[in-house]
Amino acid sequence: MSRVCELTGKGPMSGNKVSHANNKSRRRFLPNLNDVSLLSDALGQSFKLKISSAALRSVDHRGGLDAFLAKAKDDELSAKALKIKKEIAKVQAAA
Repeated sequence: MSRVCELTGKGPMSGNKVSHANNKSRRRFLPNLNDVSLLSDALGQSFKLKISSAALRSVDHRGGLDAFLAKAKDDELSAKALKIKKEIAKVQAAA
């Protein structure tokens, strides 16, 4: 199971763990991922995605999943999110 946000592509970073004696050893900084269900207004159904807390705030700020995916770059999205984006675009083009 990869620790990558499905909407923003945010993944683990690496850095140093620094002790009180200033000894350095490598560590990983993992993104804060949550399993959430987001509702698509255009499709009228909800989708379960594993996204970061920052991405969840961005979805709320942009006005929902449909608006977020419309502005999102395709190379940052997961295969599942890209499929949802294409379905939404198809429905909005037909309307």
